[in-house]
Amino acid sequence: MNKDRISAYEIIREENLSDIRSAGYLLRHKKTGARVMLIENDDENKVFNIAFRTPPKNSTGVAHILEHSVLCGSREFPLKDPFVELVKGSLNTFLNAMTYPDKTCYPVASCNDQDFQNLMHVYLDAVFYPNIYKKEEIFRQEGWSYQLEDTEGPLKYNGVVYNEMKGAFSSPDEVLEREIMNSLFPDTPYGCESGGDPNHIPELSYEEFLQFHKTYYHPSNSYIYLYGNMDMAEKLEFIDEHYLSAFEKLEVDSALPLQPAFTERKELQLEYPVSESENEEGNAYLAYSTVVGDASDELTAMAFEVLDYALLSAPGAPLKQALLDAQIGMDVYGSYDDGILQPYFDIVAKGTDLDKKEKFVEIIRTTLEDIVKNGIDKKALKAGINYMEFRYREADFSAWPKGLMYGLDIFGSWLYSDEKAFSHVKLIPVFEKLKALSGERYFEDLIQKYLLDNPHGSVITLVPSKGLAARREKALEEQLQAKLEKMTQEEKETLVEKTKALVEYQEAEEEPGSEKCIPMLKREDIKKEAAGFTNEELDVSGSLFLYHEVPTNGISYLDLMFDLKNLDPEDVPYLGLLKSVLGFVDTAHFSYGELSNEINAETGGISCGVEVFDRADSTEEYKAVFSVRGKVMYPRIDVLFRMIREILNTSKLDDGKRLYEIIARVKSRAQANLVSAGHSTAVLRGASYSSPMAAFQDEMAGVGYYQFIEKLEKEFDSRKEELVKKLTALMTEILRPELLCVSYTGERESLDTVMKQVKVLKDTLHTEAAEASSKPMSCEKKNEGFTTSGQVQYVARTGNFRKKGYEYTGALDILKVALSYDYLWMNLRVKGGAYGCMSGFKRSGESYFVSYRDPHLKRTLEVYEGIPEYVRTFQADEREMTKYIIGTISGKDVPRTPQMQGSISKTAYFCGITEEMMQKERDQILNADVEDIRNLAPLVEAILSDDAVCVVGSETAIEKEREIFKEIKSLISC
Repeated sequence: MNKDRISAYEIIREENLSDIRSAGYLLRHKKTGARVMLIENDDENKVFNIAFRTPPKNSTGVAHILEHSVLCGSREFPLKDPFVELVKGSLNTFLNAMTYPDKTCYPVASCNDQDFQNLMHVYLDAVFYPNIYKKEEIFRQEGWSYQLEDTEGPLKYNGVVYNEMKGAFSSPDEVLEREIMNSLFPDTPYGCESGGDPNHIPELSYEEFLQFHKTYYHPSNSYIYLYGNMDMAEKLEFIDEHYLSAFEKLEVDSALPLQPAFTERKELQLEYPVSESENEEGNAYLAYSTVVGDASDELTAMAFEVLDYALLSAPGAPLKQALLDAQIGMDVYGSYDDGILQPYFDIVAKGTDLDKKEKFVEIIRTTLEDIVKNGIDKKALKAGINYMEFRYREADFSAWPKGLMYGLDIFGSWLYSDEKAFSHVKLIPVFEKLKALSGERYFEDLIQKYLLDNPHGSVITLVPSKGLAARREKALEEQLQAKLEKMTQEEKETLVEKTKALVEYQEAEEEPGSEKCIPMLKREDIKKEAAGFTNEELDVSGSLFLYHEVPTNGISYLDLMFDLKNLDPEDVPYLGLLKSVLGFVDTAHFSYGELSNEINAETGGISCGVEVFDRADSTEEYKAVFSVRGKVMYPRIDVLFRMIREILNTSKLDDGKRLYEIIARVKSRAQANLVSAGHSTAVLRGASYSSPMAAFQDEMAGVGYYQFIEKLEKEFDSRKEELVKKLTALMTEILRPELLCVSYTGERESLDTVMKQVKVLKDTLHTEAAEASSKPMSCEKKNEGFTTSGQVQYVARTGNFRKKGYEYTGALDILKVALSYDYLWMNLRVKGGAYGCMSGFKRSGESYFVSYRDPHLKRTLEVYEGIPEYVRTFQADEREMTKYIIGTISGKDVPRTPQMQGSISKTAYFCGITEEMMQKERDQILNADVEDIRNLAPLVEAILSDDAVCVVGSETAIEKEREIFKEIKSLISC
């Protein structure tokens, strides 16, 4: 970095960040005091982030609403939604904003320097000069507003954040997470809900909203982060000249106060809603939480990450096992929650009852006391430390930019102390220290100090209540009706006009040519060549060995795949269970707890799963495989294979107690995932009505699988022997040498070792006779409405265009971007108040349209019906078309980690996708014009003609639109 060019800043500190091969600089802007961090290295995936400390004083969600609102137009970019315009025409690798309990972050990333500059410019303008002061409609659209279309009513609330948080507050897991933090820090901003409590969001006034921005969105309260390979001095000059220099230094009182320690543990009891079909018995949550030190102590922080593994997360971990053995809950888990000034550790039992609270606390304390007295398992500590260190060194965040993740971690200390600014990227010495301390009583002393002797904690009971959602809904309706009745006719008419005015604002066209204020790249800035694959076909004793030669920094990425072509469709749910059983039960030489510790102490982990590949040349065919994945440093390849052989050949499936624990845990987690990812749940289930592949996936991991697990858990005692036989037979059927193929990613120096180990493994697999099935998966259109206790919907329409004779084209990828940031965005998010909207088109023809945390149902389906007309009359000039093309390519040119490169190449191979096909698709995208998009209208009509609907949502909303569905049923039955 050229230090002579940054005279507007003073350098506070320089550090060699050897862990991440970077140079680190901490600076301060002389005029305003803005804090600046630079992390300089050769990473082309550049990251910018500007963050502000934004401590909330209440639970109106002002910080969250502001995060949404500042991106709705600014001084230099006065469009209604420059964020969307930016996404369309950017090669960004990340573009978003996030609200945390004490900070708000605006990060962007791109590999293209001009694009990076554009993104940084728009974001800086958004945070410092937003249009919120000129347009109250922004607040009403993104936050909350009264909606009154007729003076007779009904009066409603609407707003993107309001509906988002209604969805968030529908999840008991998320509610519990919030209540834990609020209970531990009642006298600080952490005692408030920064995202916004739907009950309190409507208390926020426009004036308070503006005042929050004036108070906290000032350079003197800012934290600016730059990462990667760029001209740092040039970026700093730009930031100073265009933004920081225009401000005077301001004393901003945003410091986070410490919560005074409690003298005794607090106890709270709260309710959450369940649907009428769910049981109240056995559906409570219990949480034991305690505050642990402060954000500046990285040694204690990492030690508690290790303790989380050793006490709770690892299979057979003693604290978890003690609670399960005492039948305190169906599922037990915990976490160390940092990223705030005072981190905390929690222990949660899910699927329990209120009357077990005292026993819950007693077992926690007696178990921990015993561990302190007799010592913690040293192998578990070694495994936990290695597990954390492996992931830290690997630094594989998949499609997320590495610099983004480092930066977000860094705020976990920098926000509270400049002295500790770099501590989250200097952890190698911390791991070495923990290894040394594990031989002493360091970890036992931490347990004693923070988990046993520490009164600063809480015990929360979250109990289910049938009809609570309906009662709350009715109370809100009555409250709004009462408000409406108290209004004068003039007030009602004013509100009707304001409602219309908001719609008019949303629908109003931008000034002609105004979109040109948004900087964008040119088509020639885009690479013409599609990214390639690394597939080298080798052979090991007659088995396909697919090799991906990629620099991996000494890490082997192994994927053993067993073809499921002979699997009976009736066995698919058992396959879903088998992947959760293997590696989590006793084997010949290890208990399941010892097995986990052995694996994590020596490798980067082993996991089982199922992968499904749809054929690019077929609407019906797919390939499903049972996968055993592992990663390890080259010198430990033999250890990895030894542990895989142990799992595949000697797992004991006849321990009924252990099997039940696994089934209960699977049920508990599936329950939470189905609801929280309701859009994915609805899309997969809807696709299963006509797609054999989707039907397979649904039975193995979707609604069908959950229904299977729910029934199995309920009937476990009577079906135990049958289950053991079925799982044993399944292993014999699929873990066979003739069904094995391998995908391996690593440097060539490791190849021979891996191939030899594969040959050894093949010789140990099942060769006895096994039955084969040729029956296909059956599909049936059900058009289901799955009711939940939530207050929002996830509305999906699915269909297949290739079955109607249409071909896949790259133009569909452009249409996906256009729908996501134009038609669906405008109609579902901006006007409808839904938090999200998505679409997708696969080579097999399978397609979907879906909404996320949506207050509507029928209206959303009507919006989908309008897509063909939108496509048929699609309008875009050359600039707009170029934006869509760039935005489309952005999603395809995400930098690949070594593991991603291997995985993408493998997927292409088994889907029958060639580099020529990828190049053809890219050419279709790069050369697309308006007519290419318009020509997709019949294709979209073909998708909608399948009339396949699946909705996950509130009982009230689904029952109200009963005529839409063939079947209405509860998503969760017990």
